[in-house]
Amino acid sequence: MATGIELMVAAALCLACPPMNHTLPEELILLDEFGSVVTDVPLDVHAENVGLDEETPMETLEVLRNKREKLRNMKAWINGRHLRIATLEDYPLSYTQVLENGTRVGHGVSFQIIEFLQEKFNFTYEVVVPQDNILGSKVDLDRSLIEMLNNSEVDIAAAFIPSLSEQRSFVFYSTTTLDEGEWIMVMRRPRESAGGSGLLAPFEFYVWILIFVSLLAVGPIIYMLIIVRNRLTGDTTQQPYSLGHCAWFVYGALMKQGSTLSPIADSTRLLFATWWIFITILTSFYTANLTAFLTLSKFTLPYNTVNDILTKNKHFVSMRGGAVEYAIRTNNYAVFTDTSNDTYNLQNYVERNGYVFVRDRPAINIMLYRDYLYRKSVSFNDEKVHCPFAMAKEPFLKKKRTFAYPIGSNLSELFDPELLNLVESGIIKHLSARELPSAEICPQDLGSTERQLRNGDLMMTYYIMLAGFATSLVVFTTELLFRYINARHEANKWARHGIGRSPNGQSVKPSRWLRGLRRLHSGDKQLLGSSTHAKNVTPPPPYQSIFNHGGEHQQHHWPQAGKGHGLVLGGNQNGGVRRMINGRDYIVFRNANGQSQLVPVRSPSAALFQYTYTE
Repeated sequence: MATGIELMVAAALCLACPPMNHTLPEELILLDEFGSVVTDVPLDVHAENVGLDEETPMETLEVLRNKREKLRNMKAWINGRHLRIATLEDYPLSYTQVLENGTRVGHGVSFQIIEFLQEKFNFTYEVVVPQDNILGSKVDLDRSLIEMLNNSEVDIAAAFIPSLSEQRSFVFYSTTTLDEGEWIMVMRRPRESAGGSGLLAPFEFYVWILIFVSLLAVGPIIYMLIIVRNRLTGDTTQQPYSLGHCAWFVYGALMKQGSTLSPIADSTRLLFATWWIFITILTSFYTANLTAFLTLSKFTLPYNTVNDILTKNKHFVSMRGGAVEYAIRTNNYAVFTDTSNDTYNLQNYVERNGYVFVRDRPAINIMLYRDYLYRKSVSFNDEKVHCPFAMAKEPFLKKKRTFAYPIGSNLSELFDPELLNLVESGIIKHLSARELPSAEICPQDLGSTERQLRNGDLMMTYYIMLAGFATSLVVFTTELLFRYINARHEANKWARHGIGRSPNGQSVKPSRWLRGLRRLHSGDKQLLGSSTHAKNVTPPPPYQSIFNHGGEHQQHHWPQAGKGHGLVLGGNQNGGVRRMINGRDYIVFRNANGQSQLVPVRSPSAALFQYTYTE
């Protein structure tokens, strides 16, 4: 490889060399269509020497001469010729205006290109539009632009026409692609981000499901492991906790509350510590993500792609006879409007009915920019008023767009090279965005808007409170129902044994309201058969006092049951009656709490009864 010094020496030697005659032979001089000399002469080389296949056609000198001659002839043919140019109402790329004399004048980027071609090739033209402002297809050909081209009613279609395979049998698309059209979705700006809001925003849905499952599963798991540990080791030091205590420990740890459970076994302590560590990490992540969401969250839209529209069954509206209609035909939620007024479509379908409006990007940008200017004149400072609409970033549809010619037209060979120069130089892209500012209008995330907590952010707390109160009400109702059922069951059971009846055989019991009032004012009282554990319950009189009619227990004398002797329900007397229940003798009496109590009369049973209450 030559160094820099060697190159400088070679250049100096070339300057010192005598000039060479670079004049080409007359038969090798070629002129382009504008009369300029073409100095690139094709060489007679083999295809394999330049990396081409042998079947690839190579432009020989004769082919180039024929092309140049054809272009000169076409340029001479179009000079001063009058063309009929069709277009579509597709602001700002192409649209028309009818003057007072009835002449239709074309405007937009398409006709700026046409004016450039007119100046270069010196032709005149008139503008025509199809009866319906539609592109057309095989099943929608009547009164369309494709029909006019197919019938050779016009010489060229000056519009940004999407290149669709179905229309290729009717028209000839330009070989130069003007741009790649992108159809964007516009929707009402939602109040909340699609990523979530409020208390549920920090975690995804499946994370919440797993947290809920862990809350339900960890309590029984700890309970079972403690039982298994005790059975395998035979250690009685660690008493197994009940399932309710384990479940309450799991919930209390989640709420950062302490626990009265104090495990002794090391394995049980490790279980408790593992859950505490898990809850600490979980709550730390939740708190940090919730703070980040409320302050630095990125605003996202609910509909960003075609899949969002299809999966969520969202209604959307687009232009009748456009690329969207011919690309998506089977969607039952699509609405195609005949009007080409984008402002009307935006207000009628999007703002009022909540539809998603699908339109190509240049039209969307111009439409939102003009709406922004109008709303800013109404309210200067409130950016939420300026930008009630939001635009998705992902395109709904992408299609290349070109001019179109009738099949068999030669204008493509004349116009397409010039169109290619405009595309490669960036002129067409510049013309499409010339009316727009350099800054993005109404972006998804309004950065200047302060994030304040709204009532919707706290809605989950309201739901939790309502769910808690509703659950407690259901549980309270269930408790009352079971209390009533148990009371009826107990009353029927003792009624079958004759308890609570007067000596004449009739039932003696207070009214329902009286019994309820007594239960409310005697919370420390217990029903017959209820547990007396850890409570100071006065035992009934000793067994001997039942048959002892004198001495210190004389006041506890229980008379024999007889005619005229009975026990009034709810009374405060300490006497009792003798009853035969299930073939055994019992003394039935009313204790101080007003409840019925049975005392066995037979010696073995009485001894056991006495031992239970005294030992």
